[in-house]
Amino acid sequence: MKQRPNLSFWSLWNLSFGFFGVQIAYALQSANISRIFATLGADPHDLSYFWILPPLMGILVQPIVGSLSDKTWTRFGRRIPYLFVGAAMAVLVMCLLPNAGSFGMTVGTAMIFGLVALMFLDTSINMAMQPFKMLVGDVVNERQKSLAYSIQSFLCNAGSLVGYVFPFFLTAIGITNKATKGVIPDTVIYSFYIGAAILILCVLYTTSKVKEMPPQEYAEYHGLKETDNASKANWFVLLKNAPSTFWKVGLVQFFSWFAFMYMWTYTNGTVAANCWNTTDVQSAGYQEAGNWVGVLFAIQAIGSVLWAMVLPQIKNRKFAYAFSLVLGGVGFAMTAFIHDPYIMFIPFLLIGCAWAAILAMPFTFITNALEGYGHMGAYLGLFNGTICIPQIIAALIGGVLLNLVGAVQSNMMIVAGIALFLGALSVTIIKEK
Repeated sequence: MKQRPNLSFWSLWNLSFGFFGVQIAYALQSANISRIFATLGADPHDLSYFWILPPLMGILVQPIVGSLSDKTWTRFGRRIPYLFVGAAMAVLVMCLLPNAGSFGMTVGTAMIFGLVALMFLDTSINMAMQPFKMLVGDVVNERQKSLAYSIQSFLCNAGSLVGYVFPFFLTAIGITNKATKGVIPDTVIYSFYIGAAILILCVLYTTSKVKEMPPQEYAEYHGLKETDNASKANWFVLLKNAPSTFWKVGLVQFFSWFAFMYMWTYTNGTVAANCWNTTDVQSAGYQEAGNWVGVLFAIQAIGSVLWAMVLPQIKNRKFAYAFSLVLGGVGFAMTAFIHDPYIMFIPFLLIGCAWAAILAMPFTFITNALEGYGHMGAYLGLFNGTICIPQIIAALIGGVLLNLVGAVQSNMMIVAGIALFLGALSVTIIKEK
């Protein structure tokens, strides 16, 4: 098997730069979906159900994109065509979703419109996101994968930072953050418009700079026969033959993504109640809290960017992974007891440490373990199930757990912290290749 050469820093950067734009779209969705549907009239006990769609579309779309792209070769590449089509779809839907309450529809119709738009947004984001993980697995050698995924994590969190602060920034420059009942404020609508423009520009940059390997060259560098990826990928057979690392990292992923689902769902209610003393979704305080959630998520992204630079320097990857999750668990638990919006920065910096590890470490372990297996794209698509399934389960039982913890949204953040502690314990069973 030929050894893949080391790539320059800027080659690694170009490989993932489009992820910056994709993550802006994902950040806008993550920070604003609960706010959008609460503003449209959703009950807090039902908020977690709206979050079933993102992971559900992920578990359906990403294995398909992975399997198809393994067998695709065009003059534009294997992964890049899917990246470009997904980004183009996302741009269109980002211009529609925040307008769910602006077309004069009834509350029920606006909810349905919003759900359909969210479904297509999630489909397109997943279609655009998955190829970046595959490109690193395809092109980068084992020695540089930690660096490559850390760069990807950095760009991901930088994109998150930009997406999260858009509503707050637009409010600061005079765009109205208030709207009539059931209508999304202009700050959110314009944020989605700007994010869509940045997304397509970033993806165009990556597609113009990255040249993928042709099938024969790919097979030589990965120790495969040229027909290995061309053959039909039976997902059940692939899962049966998956390395044990696939399942062990998957267990850590379960607890990690279970926790972050509750952050996205209940941070808005937690901050509004703890720091603005309101649970009234129509109040000015609730919308101010919604903007502040974007700031807190941006602080989380800053923590992630800084921690992403530290992670490659820690030689023991398992320790780095587990320690990061423990820091995040402490951060989640702290949010339930803080009532000052600025002191909230501290737990979200800690949560950022966990997020940096979750974005980078699992794919380093998995792609190294998959060398020589073939069907890299299909395996990474299936591995996405370890991201989506815990989110679906968390969303389905969110309302039940909320009642069990006293119908207090901040208590759900403690539940998220406990989940991350369990994830850190699970890291101990991983065996590195």
